[in-house]
Amino acid sequence: QVQLVESGGGLVQAGGSLRLSCAASGRTFSSYVMGWFRQAPGKEREFVAAIRRSGSNTYYQDSVKGRFTISRENAKNTVYLQMNSLKPEDTAVYYCAADLSLTAPMDSRQYDYWGQGTQVTVSS
Repeated sequence: QVQLVESGGGLVQAGGSLRLSCAASGRTFSSYVMGWFRQAPGKEREFVAAIRRSGSNTYYQDSVKGRFTISRENAKNTVYLQMNSLKPEDTAVYYCAADLSLTAPMDSRQYDYWGQGTQVTVSS
């Protein structure tokens, strides 16, 4: 079991950057696959990025590939989402998620643990 707390959201102009952090509790962080999802007003939650336990395998939604980078520091029980070249359509609440085992890191339904989310607003 793990508890997740996101931080780093805020208001930024288009073209700017933000780095989101997800701090996890417990001693088994390195055992979890970690993912970032987002939900805009009136829309369903969608996949953004995910990272395997070792950090050697990463996955991205096509719309953020090349702009966002997911990484993890297992020793600090933290996963990051570096967001560059932000666009207004990136505006959403961003959620951190974790699971011990899953076959499709982009599938939100396969994650058992979720943070409360952090708001990212990108102005044009």
